[in-house]
Amino acid sequence: MLLSRPYAVMRVTLVETIRHQTFFMSKTILFISVFFACMLFGNSPVTTISPMIEEEIVETPPFQPLRSMADADLQTALETVLNRNPQWRTLIRSKKMAVSLVDMTQENAPRLAGVNGDYMMYAASLPKIAVLLASMDALEKGELIETPEITSDMRLMIARSNNAATTRMIDRLGFAKIQAVMTDPAYKLYDPEQGGGLWVGKRYGSGGGRHPDPMKGISHAATTTQICRFYYLMAQKKFVTPERSEQMMSIMVDPELHHKFVNTLDRIAPEAKVYRKSGSWQTYHSDSVMVMGPNRQYILSALIDDAGGEMICRELVTAIEQALASAPVQS
Repeated sequence: MLLSRPYAVMRVTLVETIRHQTFFMSKTILFISVFFACMLFGNSPVTTISPMIEEEIVETPPFQPLRSMADADLQTALETVLNRNPQWRTLIRSKKMAVSLVDMTQENAPRLAGVNGDYMMYAASLPKIAVLLASMDALEKGELIETPEITSDMRLMIARSNNAATTRMIDRLGFAKIQAVMTDPAYKLYDPEQGGGLWVGKRYGSGGGRHPDPMKGISHAATTTQICRFYYLMAQKKFVTPERSEQMMSIMVDPELHHKFVNTLDRIAPEAKVYRKSGSWQTYHSDSVMVMGPNRQYILSALIDDAGGEMICRELVTAIEQALASAPVQS
């Protein structure tokens, strides 16, 4: 039988009252039980419960987009050391040399500086890092099966810059997949509004045709800022999944080619962990590195169009370390 509305309201109110009283009584009984248990074992309820509350309110610092962390002091210091060299000054002015630097000394507060950082240039083998990221994305989505052959090819592609291994990875993925990952809004590693960036539009071997970038028509392109963003996002575990980001780092650590940046780092920072990818073709020389070690926490990238680019890269490491020393983090 249906209850009239006043009786129905009274019944609902009564039920809700009983529920609230039951909830309150259960909470009261729980508190009394905890109190006497703490007294019995010699601990006060405050010292027992407080650590649990403290752990719950700890928050992870928010992620800082790298472009928003441009630092005026580091910028001035970088420009000063680069302009001291007349050859470098000429190359920079003619847009044949680009350099970007990220100081990662202070956790969760990187500092970015650069010259010609958004100027896209031919980067030879350095954009193979784009193939690595696209491979991780494909593996996570089940578009590629993680076989020993694929794992081996990814390491050969990065550590030894092996062209045959890279071409096999490109053929497995396809250019459309690589380009889709580079332009993914989550990464924007190729962004026309920021000068372009990482692009792979040709195999590292014969055949397959060209699929150049839409801005300048470059087959293997990069900007130094986008290279630094790649390392930063990887270090912050923002690629694909944290586990895939860590897998990428394990592939990029301990390079097997010891020229350019690494030649100098072997001498001045032998204990540091070095994550690296470089490239060379004719007069084009590119290098990139993330250095994590005693008294060194930074990312460095350079693109150079000059026959002496190899030696410039070696000398550049000591120059940027001078810049970092002259513009320390303000406490």
